[in-house]
Amino acid sequence: MTKASLILGVSAATLAACVAIAPAEQTILQQQQPSPQEIVAARQAAFHMTGAAMGNIKATIDRGGDPKSQAYAARGVARWARALPAMFPESTAAITPSRARPEIWGNKADFNAKAAAFAAAASELAAAADSGDKEAFTAKWRATGATCGACHDLYQVPQPARG
Repeated sequence: MTKASLILGVSAATLAACVAIAPAEQTILQQQQPSPQEIVAARQAAFHMTGAAMGNIKATIDRGGDPKSQAYAARGVARWARALPAMFPESTAAITPSRARPEIWGNKADFNAKAAAFAAAASELAAAADSGDKEAFTAKWRATGATCGACHDLYQVPQPARG
């Protein structure tokens, strides 16, 4: 047996093994995909953490603190904002409880545009935090909040009144 035929035989056997394993791996990968309920739970948790981060950033602004102390939180908000559109697949439209309005899926282009504006503003907030410029940081916090609120106004059911 020549070296070339040995390599060819090993390569063919390896390829055959990969092809034989592929359907099993596909099944495993499919089983690892989050369910619509898990996606909703994850996005709700991310919204909650974003609210906490924005609140902590505001507290830092109010006390005249160092914006750099909030750079990590601001980067987290920016990362969430970039991921946000993917957290609203069609499969989650009917999952309850959720405060997501059906208009998200009925006007996905506008929803995605608003999410992109939020992501851009949040990225600028993170850059302002890194710079340490208090005035810029305050202005970018307001702009980020406005883009976040613009989406909530159209695409989120209001929080129920607490009594």
